[in-house]
Amino acid sequence: MSARVPIALTIAGSDSGGGAGVQADLKTFAALGVHGASAITALTAQNTLGVAAIHFAPPEIVAAQIDAVLGDFNVAAVKIGMLGNAGIVAAVAECLKAAPFTVYDPVMTASSGDALSGAGFIEAIKLHLLPLVDCLTPNLAEAAALLNEEPARDEAGMARQGAALRALGPRTVLMKGGHLDGGEAVDLLVSASGVQRFAAPRAASRNLHGTGCTLSSAIAAGIVLGLALPEAVVRAKAFVGKAIEQARGLTFGAGAGPLTQAPLFDSLGERRAGHHDVGH
Repeated sequence: MSARVPIALTIAGSDSGGGAGVQADLKTFAALGVHGASAITALTAQNTLGVAAIHFAPPEIVAAQIDAVLGDFNVAAVKIGMLGNAGIVAAVAECLKAAPFTVYDPVMTASSGDALSGAGFIEAIKLHLLPLVDCLTPNLAEAAALLNEEPARDEAGMARQGAALRALGPRTVLMKGGHLDGGEAVDLLVSASGVQRFAAPRAASRNLHGTGCTLSSAIAAGIVLGLALPEAVVRAKAFVGKAIEQARGLTFGAGAGPLTQAPLFDSLGERRAGHHDVGH
């Protein structure tokens, strides 16, 4: 008797630098023991310095990828990242009306500050997608954009905005407070049962590209592996912390580099066989 393979689907853009988007999601799934399928929404030309160009996939091609995966694979969770325009949002929502647990990281800008979405995008998200989402994972700027407000400045503001976002349809909202001041990175999980606080020491590193993608895909992987959402959040935050720590001090390019989702070093601190220096 064959064993059932744990499978997650990522619907996101491709990062040519390998730091965020589909590449980060698939690396995270693999590191956590989950098979990753993908539907690519956009091609981006980017590196550690920023985004040079974006080409969005036609909505019908995005839908065809999702339908092909869901029509064959036993997908237990879906992670959504960069969608980019209203047409893609509508196509994804139509495909996911009967989907399994869905985690949505509402990517609107790259970590470099480059815009990754077009006109009508936020309105389409509210109309088509948010009512289908089980866990929305916005950072402070994304939450503010969805609500047309200023970003929260403290945990009370985060909790209030999380509740306001829940009113738009998602079952739960994980408000990511990494951009607040303080020695801890605090996230708040806002659900029907209240607010749960998750704190971790703030990481000081140049290489933070793909942090949000990695967190949301790690949460999806936890759901695939049978964890309840709060425990999936705890483990995902720990995984991101480890990925940041592993990338600390490494040089990938001339700018801000990505996390390292898979171990580069063994338990004795020796570089793993097959890995080469990534610095210049």
